[in-house]
Amino acid sequence: MCHGDDVNCPHFAVHYKTFKEDMNVERRGFLKSSFAAAGGLAALGAGTMTLVTPELAKASAAKQPAKQSYHYLPANADTVHWGYFSKTLKPQVEVDSGDIITIETLTHHAADDLERMVKGDEGAESVYLWTKDKKGVDRRGAGPTDPAVYKKGSGEGMGVHIMTGPVYVRGAEPGDILEVRIIDCVPRPSANPDFKGKAFGSNAAANWGFHYNHLLDGKKREVITIYEIDATGGRNWAQAAYNFQWVPQKDPFGVMHETIDYPGVPVDHSTTKRNYDVLKGVRLPIRPHFGTLGLAPAEVDFVDTIPPSYTGGNIDNWRIGKGATMYYPVSVAGAMLSVGDPHASQGDSELCGTAIECSLTGTFQLIVHKKADLAGTPLEELNYPMLETKDDWLVHGFSFANYLQELGSGAQTEIYSKSSVDLALRDAFKKMRHFLMKTKGLTEDEAISLMSIGVDFGITQVVDGNWGVHAIVKKDIFAGMAA
Repeated sequence: MCHGDDVNCPHFAVHYKTFKEDMNVERRGFLKSSFAAAGGLAALGAGTMTLVTPELAKASAAKQPAKQSYHYLPANADTVHWGYFSKTLKPQVEVDSGDIITIETLTHHAADDLERMVKGDEGAESVYLWTKDKKGVDRRGAGPTDPAVYKKGSGEGMGVHIMTGPVYVRGAEPGDILEVRIIDCVPRPSANPDFKGKAFGSNAAANWGFHYNHLLDGKKREVITIYEIDATGGRNWAQAAYNFQWVPQKDPFGVMHETIDYPGVPVDHSTTKRNYDVLKGVRLPIRPHFGTLGLAPAEVDFVDTIPPSYTGGNIDNWRIGKGATMYYPVSVAGAMLSVGDPHASQGDSELCGTAIECSLTGTFQLIVHKKADLAGTPLEELNYPMLETKDDWLVHGFSFANYLQELGSGAQTEIYSKSSVDLALRDAFKKMRHFLMKTKGLTEDEAISLMSIGVDFGITQVVDGNWGVHAIVKKDIFAGMAA
């Protein structure tokens, strides 16, 4: 479908006008400002406390086209890959450094309530299509695709997230850094007229959750809570609509799923008991963000989306939302950026296994910083995903910083039994020490003292195979140094 970006569409003029009208005030201002112009990077680097120095900003801007372009990537069965990253995929779109792109993302939990999250949505319907004869997207995961081998379904659910992309960034090469600025991040409204103006998300307290083996009555169960969100922006909180306990579901191919073990299995609610009397009076502030955002790794061709790693991926940090910037080390030509696992809200730890899994649409600016220009800058030697917000810098530690390399040929299986918070905390410590020494010129002793009194370490998640700990340092700690 044309979104005002296809000049060959017979209704291009109408679609373009609608697109322009739908852009919010902040985005209009952004596109008109010098920030989006060729010299915009230099202005940003010079005017704020950011990892991009004025010199690096100028060098990166000089390599961009004179005029930035805008791109739109919808989510449908032709533009998504389900459950894996891969350097072998054909890019869905190619962009230049400095370009802006809007990317639609779909939650992999929409089949928990097809009526609210899929019905009437052309893109989502194409992805979630599953009859006795075919699936809209057959492969779901990095596992086997041979029916003689797999048991649950193609891809075997070794990876679960619906990823839109990849986006090929021209000029990005191994050793470079890709800067990803998140300009906007909004819920995808329900297309079902019965739920006009609303969006919905699913929270599954699932078998991979940290809680699962410690339930009070000892009876293991998976409980899904559906949350309602105001898609018009009229309120900034979510409320529970209902919950239900998972019961065995037979998918359209005839495979029985005793637990939530394969993504996108359509829930037949004639078999469930929905409880509408749940979390009454509780208003949960929403903070839309992307749980899985990152680049294709170089080590293997198909990589499970669940464990995060050095190129990003399923970091599951609720701070990776509007206004944030991520920095990723590039390991393959074009960077191959994919976006998915959208969340309406999540707490640190993502303890029960999921967030409010809710389809979102994000707008990003993608900027390549060349390896040759990184010397002497804070981005030199950056070999891990780094998050920058207006007020903070965050490093992400994992049980294994690069599990694909560290664990060898069995990495994608072994990672699920080898992770610990201890290992993730130690990795976060090492990365924050590196950051403070490299970026702020501190000695090791100074960095260690500062980490103990001025850096907050938190548990990002304990459910993604490769567990995560983040370390947050406030920018204003260094205000006197900057002056």
